[in-house]
Amino acid sequence: MRHTIDPSPASAPPASTPAAPGQRLGSLIGGIFGLIYVEANAGALPDPWAPALQIAAGVAFAGLVALLALARGSRPPVSPEARDGFGRRYWLVAAGESAAILAGSVVLHGPAGLPDAVVAWVSVVVGVHFLLLAAIWRLRLFRHLGAAITLCGVAGLTAAGAGAPAAVIAVAGGVLPGLLLLAAAYRGATRAAQAAHRDDSPVQHS
Repeated sequence: MRHTIDPSPASAPPASTPAAPGQRLGSLIGGIFGLIYVEANAGALPDPWAPALQIAAGVAFAGLVALLALARGSRPPVSPEARDGFGRRYWLVAAGESAAILAGSVVLHGPAGLPDAVVAWVSVVVGVHFLLLAAIWRLRLFRHLGAAITLCGVAGLTAAGAGAPAAVIAVAGGVLPGLLLLAAAYRGATRAAQAAHRDDSPVQHS
């Protein structure tokens, strides 16, 4: 004899956390930039730290790609604010980011005479870019990530202005932001993989 039971609010599965638009692609892009950050800036450190960090970042990125493969085909729910996130405001932020990075690089290479500080300036701009996207998409992860990367960039700029060694500037302004990007990419990929697992799980009826 078959019985049909209407799911009550208490027995229904919890709603999924709204996802950012293009979550898997965004995690991949974040992971790529995080890998580039670490690989490009860890070289300023003495051995064995430089190769150790570069190898660790490569292994972490490979793990991220594997995790994203598990999330393939999933369609996590998208919040109303994020559904049209890649619209005019997003592209304005992206254009402003590119212009700020270029202008700051010219100043640091020229009048300021602080070429080692360019990576720190890039981190400041990237951090602010995440803060603006957090406001547009209402994403807590981007708000925290943006604040942390901005602080790393400011620390790198401060170190450069104080005449700190290139390794210190590279760690504060480049390596740490790269690790933060990789960590955030893992978080996004994990959410997408969990959504894929929920979608693939068979529904039991009694």
